[in-house]
Amino acid sequence: MTSDPEDDIDRLILELNSTTAQSTASTAGTDASRLERWLRLLASRNGSDLLLVAGAPPAVRVDGKVVALGEGPLDGTEIEDAVIPALSPHARRVYRESRIADASFRIADVGRFRINLHRERGRAAAAVRLLPTRVPRLATLNLPQTVELLAQLPRGLVLIGGPTGSGKTTTLAALVEEINRRDARHIVTIEDPIEYEHQHQGSLIEQVEIGVDAPDFPTALRAALRQAPDVIVVGEMRDPETMKIALSAAETGHLVLSTIHTTDVGSAVSRIADSFPSERQNTIRQELAMALAAVLTQTLLPRQGGGLVPAAELLMVGYGARQHIRKNAQQHLHQEITITRRFGSFSLEESLARLVKDGMVEWREAQSRAVHVEEFEKLAPRG
Repeated sequence: MTSDPEDDIDRLILELNSTTAQSTASTAGTDASRLERWLRLLASRNGSDLLLVAGAPPAVRVDGKVVALGEGPLDGTEIEDAVIPALSPHARRVYRESRIADASFRIADVGRFRINLHRERGRAAAAVRLLPTRVPRLATLNLPQTVELLAQLPRGLVLIGGPTGSGKTTTLAALVEEINRRDARHIVTIEDPIEYEHQHQGSLIEQVEIGVDAPDFPTALRAALRQAPDVIVVGEMRDPETMKIALSAAETGHLVLSTIHTTDVGSAVSRIADSFPSERQNTIRQELAMALAAVLTQTLLPRQGGGLVPAAELLMVGYGARQHIRKNAQQHLHQEITITRRFGSFSLEESLARLVKDGMVEWREAQSRAVHVEEFEKLAPRG
């Protein structure tokens, strides 16, 4: 007999609030900070994120659900007082100047966290993510097996797209780990902040953190090109200058892996071209058509029995896709997935259908995520 999801969430709230009360009592009169206490609680419940928003109590995300802790609402000053001491000097300076900053934070016996301190409605807010202590193996992520082909590419630009919290960085780290285990290559990662710490295995890995080792992505990327790398990892395509340098690196024989905030293959291509002034976009499309090797997009769905599982879409870029990119005809890229299936491409609908057939995701949930619903229903008829 399966449990009622509403009962599960009610039980989770009770457990979290009970633990919060005990933790508050146990740390009273000690030097333990509020942030550290919240993060220890997050880790103890196998949660993913701590969310601090003015006017609301602190909350944690567990199995995709946001649960308020049993404390009173915070104000913006309390959030800043809790979070700013955990930021690096660079991140504090950035927050003072731009009102938004990212940083990594470590609690010795708990783990590493990624902090995003920002403003909303004129008040401080923060999102803090618990980072895994080990780099995951690609085979453990429940992605289609052909995603492994991305770690075998000798050169070109590989984009991993998806919304915030879709697992892009995890997939990127797993691909780097595959290369690290299998090949003798020089890998340079550029991140803000560093999320996964890689150990040297078959490859030699340098990890550059923005604000610690370099002032910004373009500076770090230019420097990386002078360090004889085989593989360059750019944590995120944030600005046109970074995109331009990454394209040049991919065109000149490097394998460049990066993430981008997009929801499908076509929008990933458009996002890069549209980041440039209109008079340069045609030139950028020509360069992108030459440099792009593959686009993977993914999103996370609730998994039956608890947790989350990714659904993905992969286009291995061939001649047809390059022609569509040059002509600014991204609407035709979906059909290229079918044409290049023998090279490893697969559609979101194929991925969703696999998850349903494997019993990982409910049919209705998968159908609601499909872009081409009729295609999904043919692949996974409702029983």
